[in-house]
Amino acid sequence: MHSSEPDLIFSNKKNQIKDFAFDAQVVEVFPDMITRSVPGYSTIIDTIGRISQQYVKDNTNVFDLGCSLGSATLAIKQNITAKHCKIIGIDSSSAMVERCKMHVNAFKGDVQVDIIEGNILNCDINNTSMVVLNFTLQFIERELRQEMVQKISDGLNPGGVLILSEKISDPDEQCNELLIDLHHNFKKANGYSDLEIAQKRTALENVMRTDNLETHIKRLKKSGFSHITPWFQCFNFISLVAIK
Repeated sequence: MHSSEPDLIFSNKKNQIKDFAFDAQVVEVFPDMITRSVPGYSTIIDTIGRISQQYVKDNTNVFDLGCSLGSATLAIKQNITAKHCKIIGIDSSSAMVERCKMHVNAFKGDVQVDIIEGNILNCDINNTSMVVLNFTLQFIERELRQEMVQKISDGLNPGGVLILSEKISDPDEQCNELLIDLHHNFKKANGYSDLEIAQKRTALENVMRTDNLETHIKRLKKSGFSHITPWFQCFNFISLVAIK
């Protein structure tokens, strides 16, 4: 993961907490933030690279939707052996896109990569052998999620793969509280204070709304994915593979 400034965004008490946004301030600290906040993030990125070796086919497109700083894009770029492929990374944050282009361009290689600023709900997904939705769907309005997953399925070639990573909620209240506590303890062990954890949680409340695993699987099945399995879970963070 790229080196970055330490994440101190929520370290001082704020009188008013604004909704979380992927702005220039977050971009500066994002690698530190995600490593200290998302358990198993590097494992997920490494595995996306490995899965791309198997599923990306010659003469197809790969989409990294909500690409942020391009970690998944780079993992794919460095791993695929298929010929004449194009990786398209899309993010709605101009600050992210600008920095992502710098990161991606720093790694030379034969694979064409286009990083685009845009709304993934409006992008044209076609002739695709692999799509990555890495902690992105949870930031899309709930009523638009089925449409987004359907759009991905429609753009995937038969046998194509979607990697969907999300923070989830557990329908069992006691289990859900346990997972939240374990995640908070993980963040504390990584140097975040109770104040930082509480303030960030408030900032995310209106922006990130999590689904449970069953909801995700139902949505994928409804969109035409025939093989779906969770391959990674740590606390309330999960990643699924869905094959069309």
